[in-house]
This record gives sequence, structure tokens and C-alpha cells, in this order.
Amino acid sequence: MDDAGASLQAIMAGMGRTAREGARALRLATPEQRTAAIQAMAVAIREDADAILTANAKDLARAEANGVSGPMLDRLALDAARLEGVAAGVEAVAAIPDPVGVATSRWTRPNGLDIARVRTPIGVIAMIYESRPNVTADAAALCVRSGNAVILRGGSECIHSNLAIHAAIARGLQKAGLPTAAVQAVKTPDRAAVGMILAGLDKTIDLIIPRGGKSLVARVQAEARAPVLGHLEGLNHVFVHAAADLKKAVEVVVNAKLRRVSVCGSAETLLIDQAAADKLLPPIADALIKAGCELRGDAAARAIEPTMKKASVEDWTTEYLAPILSVAVVDGVVGAARHIASYGSGHTDAIITEDAAAAEAFIAEVDSAIVLVNASTQFADGGEFGFGAEIGIATDKLHARGPVGAEQLTTFKYVVRGTGQTRP
Repeated sequence: MDDAGASLQAIMAGMGRTAREGARALRLATPEQRTAAIQAMAVAIREDADAILTANAKDLARAEANGVSGPMLDRLALDAARLEGVAAGVEAVAAIPDPVGVATSRWTRPNGLDIARVRTPIGVIAMIYESRPNVTADAAALCVRSGNAVILRGGSECIHSNLAIHAAIARGLQKAGLPTAAVQAVKTPDRAAVGMILAGLDKTIDLIIPRGGKSLVARVQAEARAPVLGHLEGLNHVFVHAAADLKKAVEVVVNAKLRRVSVCGSAETLLIDQAAADKLLPPIADALIKAGCELRGDAAARAIEPTMKKASVEDWTTEYLAPILSVAVVDGVVGAARHIASYGSGHTDAIITEDAAAAEAFIAEVDSAIVLVNASTQFADGGEFGFGAEIGIATDKLHARGPVGAEQLTTFKYVVRGTGQTRP
């Protein structure tokens, strides 16, 4: 290892050690102190708005010069309204109940032992993410709320934005009397830092959370020496059942696909029940096309709507993050569930129907983190779930699943209180 590599190794190891100290301080802080810190973060973000937007403009200029466009550029961009949304999201986290120390269950054994299952922080979390500078604020707020220290490693494409937001966060922590070691940001774009985080920083990392494209998540899952909370791509489906209300179906499908195409909750495949495809598909397709969406269909869908392009096998497993939607005609709830099981990512899937039995069958059949009935997949969001914000949508089944908010960033311990009992 050369001198630069050794220097970076020392810096990253130091971040791990100080994060441990920050985690202890957060765990021992009162709920009121953690709340005050999060509120102070929101104030500081608003106070630093000009500096943050200037930093973001620098990131955008460099990204455009490097040929970045479309959804990736949209994810990176901040303006005054979006930055206010970031600050408001931090305030929303301050307003949710503090989960640390809450007893989720409590009981007394016949021998008099009082046993409680109590929420406790995980410890030190490493967050590795791409493109989205708002993740810097969301992750910081949620980790402080849940009593965890966090090491943030954002993508090089948004490094100036992330560091400007982090500076505001650090000031908020100081104002509340908490150490800045509780929320640290990696200041170098050197990819070697990611490898060091994945190696565990001398076993100081308790959990790694990747948020980004398929290649990033795959690398983290393959190389990490600490537990990983997986966040796979959003290969989301909307199934329009034969008993769907047509007006409702049109509105929900258009919103699910086009409200914001660059988010992981955007629908990527439309499934139409063959029992009513001739009636349902034309008006839905017409609304999507008029709104600027390209459709790619299977043979049955194109027989009804010939203007569609032919869908390839790859279309069923592509997260477009663009105004493109694949369309398939399926045989009822069972056919929809089979298609989702074959091609979906276990993220978010929806059914549109007025048939309660069909809705319940879809809920039972589809094993995804989020299953919706008569609602847009764009509700796959921690804020919309009342979590204040989210650190991602977990598609693994352990330790958390779905939107990961403050409560999902805790584990638990058992607290057993006795009066001198001994075991015979």
C-alpha cells in the first residue's frame, strides 16, 4: 500500500473508532436531546440554503459535462423548493416518537421474573449511496432519531452537495450538545474508501445499507464483511383486475408510472386481466400515451393496442426510471402473481379491483415488501407511511422489510428484572 492508501486507511479507521464513541453518546442521550438535535439540523439546512444550492450547482455542472442526463440528473438536482422539502423531512423525523428504550412486549413468569423486550440502537451504520443528496439529511436524521451513529459515503457525483448538507447537520448536533462523530461524511471520492467500509473498519460497522443502482447493491452484498440491509431495484407492477373501476384504474396507473419516473416506487410493468383486457387496456394505454409514456407490450397486449412496441424478455426485468412501461395480459390474480414472482424484485406491487376476494387473493399470493390495493405504487415511501422519512425500501426479509424508518433501525434486547431468583 502506498502512502496515499495508508493515509486513507488511517482516516477511515479513525472514522470507525470515533463513530463508536458517537454511537454511545447518542444511545445515552435523552429522547429530548435527540429531538433537539434533529430540529437544529433542519434549522441549519435552511440557514445554509445558499451554500448548499451553490454546491449542488457545482455538482450538476460537472455531471452534465460528464454526460449525465435524464433521471440521474433529476435525482441529483436541488432547488429552493426541494431543499425546503429536505428540511421539512428532517423536521418530520423530529416529530415521530423516539423508539429507543421502548418496551415492545413485557410479561411476568411464574417465578416472578419480569421480562421486557426493549428497542435499542443497532450501533454504527454505514450508508453507501448514489446521486441523491437528500439521502444525506434523511439518513442523518433517522440515525439520530434511532440512536445510531452513521458514516455517510455518497456518490462522487454529488460530493459537494453532500458535504454542504453534512456541514449543516454537524452544526445542529453541536447545538444540541451531541458529538459530530455521531454523523460523519466521507470527504474523498476515492473508491478505495468504499472497500474499506465494506471490510468493516476494524469491526466498528454494525450494519451497511446500500442505496443505488443494481451494480452498487451487488458489490456491497458480495464484498461486505458486516451485515447488509438490501435495497434492490423497484421492478414494480400494477395489476388491473377484471373487476377494476375503469376511471380509478386510469388515474392510478398513470400516477404510478408518471408522477415521478426516477423514484424506486415508479411502476415498470402494467398487467391487465385477460378477462376484461379489451375493455380496460385501450383507455389506460391512451391515457399513458397522451401523457408521453412509451409502451412495450406482449403479443396479447399489442393485439389490442397495435401502437405498442414489442416487449423483449429484458423489458420484464428492466427498471426503466423513465417514461417507459412494459405491458402484459395475464390470466387473473394467479397469472399476475406468477408474472410478479418470475420477474419482480419483491419491492412494491399493486392491484386495482372492486372485488374484495380478488384483492385478498392478490395480497396472499404476492410476496413483496409492499402490496397495495387500489392505490399508486408511488406511495412506496417512508414519509407516506408516516415514518417521517426513510433510509430506503428494504427488499430483504431480514432484519427489516419495506420502508426503513427510525423504528426499523433499531434492534432489541431483553431486560430481565428479578428479586433474587436462582434457577433450580
